[in-house]
Amino acid sequence: MKQAVAELRGAAGGGVSLAGVVRVLGGKPVLDGVDLEIGPHERLGIVGRSGTGKSTLLALVAGLDEPDRGVVSVCGETTATGRLARCALMPQRDCLLPWRTALDNACLALENAGMSRAQAKREAAPLFARFGLAGAEQLRPAHLSAGMRQRVAFVRTLLAGKDVLLLDEPFGALDAITRGELQEWLAGALADEPQAVLLVTHDVEEALLLCDRVAVLSGGRIAAVLDVDVARDVSDAGFVELRRRAVEAIA
Repeated sequence: MKQAVAELRGAAGGGVSLAGVVRVLGGKPVLDGVDLEIGPHERLGIVGRSGTGKSTLLALVAGLDEPDRGVVSVCGETTATGRLARCALMPQRDCLLPWRTALDNACLALENAGMSRAQAKREAAPLFARFGLAGAEQLRPAHLSAGMRQRVAFVRTLLAGKDVLLLDEPFGALDAITRGELQEWLAGALADEPQAVLLVTHDVEEALLLCDRVAVLSGGRIAAVLDVDVARDVSDAGFVELRRRAVEAIA
């Protein structure tokens, strides 16, 4: 699988850069001069209140939207088409196709890249055991738990073989217990992957658990950027202090 992903991934590496980015929606600046850098192998979390422009920022990086001013660059690509080619987006909803099995859903990215369905299945199958989905390959989405559906969606996103993974509130629709279990699972999964990761979430604790740095978006600007240089333990004093600083910056 790693060989296939490497072949799909372009030769150029690199991270994500936003310089002086402004986006106006409905006559109001949602993003108002955002400067941000994400390294090629870094995990960055974006937190903030609802309506502060988190999803707008993600759409700009993904090439689904264009800034009114400023430059958005992904691995050196600044056009919307170029950025889109470098990014794989995992939305909050899993968007699995109900008529396809779990394995067939995971294969979609490879098939869209021109790989035959048979070869795509051979490449995707090993990830089901790796990500706790062994035995679920032939189940359709209606027979999968919410957590299993999100894991299939992550496998599909990973198999796209892009340089940058964009995660938009990936666990926002899950119950608290399932969410906590998948946060722990995703932390391990991301640690094994070389891509840059941009995680958008309203959950400060989730961002601190999963990311190397956390940027706080407030009033259309980056209010603070925090290095997560503490133990990934919600009861650790350093973690509690970092969470306090992030919440204070949001306010």
